[in-house]
Amino acid sequence: MTTDQHTAAAKAAEELRSRTGVDSYDVALVMGSGWGPAADALGAGGTEVPTSELTGFLPPAVEGHSGTARSVRSGESDLLVFLGRTHLYEGHGPQAVAHGVRTAAAAGASTIVLTNAAGSLNPALTVGSPVLVADHINLTGQSPLRGATFVDLTETYSARLRAIAKEADPSLAEGVYAAMRGPHFETPAEIRMLRAMGADLVGMSTVLEAIAAREAGASVMALSLVTNVAAGLSGRPLDHEEVLATGRDSAADVGPLLASVVERLAPRRG
Repeated sequence: MTTDQHTAAAKAAEELRSRTGVDSYDVALVMGSGWGPAADALGAGGTEVPTSELTGFLPPAVEGHSGTARSVRSGESDLLVFLGRTHLYEGHGPQAVAHGVRTAAAAGASTIVLTNAAGSLNPALTVGSPVLVADHINLTGQSPLRGATFVDLTETYSARLRAIAKEADPSLAEGVYAAMRGPHFETPAEIRMLRAMGADLVGMSTVLEAIAAREAGASVMALSLVTNVAAGLSGRPLDHEEVLATGRDSAADVGPLLASVVERLAPRRG
């Protein structure tokens, strides 16, 4: 991460502090496609700031991503919720993708929760179900890191945080998330390849953010919402509108789950 990228994240964090009145955040969340309604379960009120008004952020370009940073007080903890993200397929490069989590870390968040919509490659992971990401396969061909920046990814997705999530819902399944560049969906042959590689889920986000968060020293948890069966496994064509609709339909279930998980993640001040 170059000085310019550090500077942009620090400046955006300072702008957030000024706009929200919060000096330091405990947990930051990035809401993926269809997850927006679930964010309402995290708490009412709070200050909302269009991310395009903050240094380094781009206007939202994908349906289902509103481009808003919401500051929420939950119990004794301050949450920073990004309603939407920048995707690699938008063409702005990995630094733009990672800017949100870098800003969150600069704003004090030591825990980052990433959510996404994903296709299922595993018959046990059914449409509408949330899945904890246990590991990932980065097939984007990109990294948010530059130069001789060597970051250990042995435990990218914190085992401690996953255990806390399972306290909220012991039935939560875990899976390996494969990240593709997109924006096209995968071919049936590519899905067969991913299954042979050990992937359970496939999507177009999350991994570059997770790498950047680990570089910043934050602990990471990721939750996928299964919104479709991957190409060639159901006999049906794939549709982004269907992904969004499944997310909206599942919000009533995943919202309370997300709130319960975050309540356990957030530190208590005494």
